[in-house]
Amino acid sequence: MQFLLPILHSSVTIMTPLLLAAMGGLFTELSGMLNIALEGLLLMGAFCGIIFTYFTGSMVLGVLLGILCTMLLSAILAAVTLNLRSNVFITGLATNLFASGLTVVLSFKLFGNKGVVVFDSIPSLPVLRIPALAQIPVFGDIFIGHSAFIYLSWLLLAVCYVVLYKTPFGFRLRAAGLHQKALSSLGMDPNRYRFIAFLISGFTCGLGGALLTLNLGAFVPNITAGKGWIALVVIFLGNKKPLGLLIAAVVFGFADAFSNYAQGALNVPADFILAIPYVFTLLAMLGFSIYSKSKDSFES
Repeated sequence: MQFLLPILHSSVTIMTPLLLAAMGGLFTELSGMLNIALEGLLLMGAFCGIIFTYFTGSMVLGVLLGILCTMLLSAILAAVTLNLRSNVFITGLATNLFASGLTVVLSFKLFGNKGVVVFDSIPSLPVLRIPALAQIPVFGDIFIGHSAFIYLSWLLLAVCYVVLYKTPFGFRLRAAGLHQKALSSLGMDPNRYRFIAFLISGFTCGLGGALLTLNLGAFVPNITAGKGWIALVVIFLGNKKPLGLLIAAVVFGFADAFSNYAQGALNVPADFILAIPYVFTLLAMLGFSIYSKSKDSFES
């Protein structure tokens, strides 16, 4: 049990970018648009968040500017997709490729380095210790001592639930995905809500991306390493529900944390260990697909 506590504690940090990206992707998915650009948006947030923190000397200002840059990219994606009626899959892939190339080019122009850029002078992430959590047996050790980003993500998840299911905006956004004609008949533009959904995904991905680099204190090319794609899987495994997103993100975070632990604890080739989260993702999607088909067959 003792060796599990560090893994579980680490999984809470690892799953947070997945949860934040999946939250934004949930809004676009419910509005009727599958946002496959989560990977690129996360990467843009990761790069801009640490870059602006470095140049401004303020983590708060750096993260806010990083979020704005990510929202700008998501706004361009939304405009091209919704207003110019480009294929959402093509524009999403283009966004991922654009972010991957742009971050490397800017890194080289600013620091003369196409590889890892370490920022020793930036402030470290503040760690919060909430006394109420410390009193919880076993789980207290898992949930205390994390950065403010982690606790903020839990708050945002609650806000996500309230907005989607307890407000007129959430009802109309979901109607844009389920009953577009009904929403249009009431004089409301479905694309307006989809555009806002893209902006929300830019906000959450900007925050999640900033956590990746600020937690490391460095920028690594393609630091997201497929986390945006895994966030898409989280959306569907979570049954497109906020609570489901949390559960699925925790499971994937644990798989990733276990692979990190296994590199030093198990006598297994490193390539195999590093593949654990992605193999788990594939198996989860296969299992979900089989379950969905069997459920549909049973209902029919």
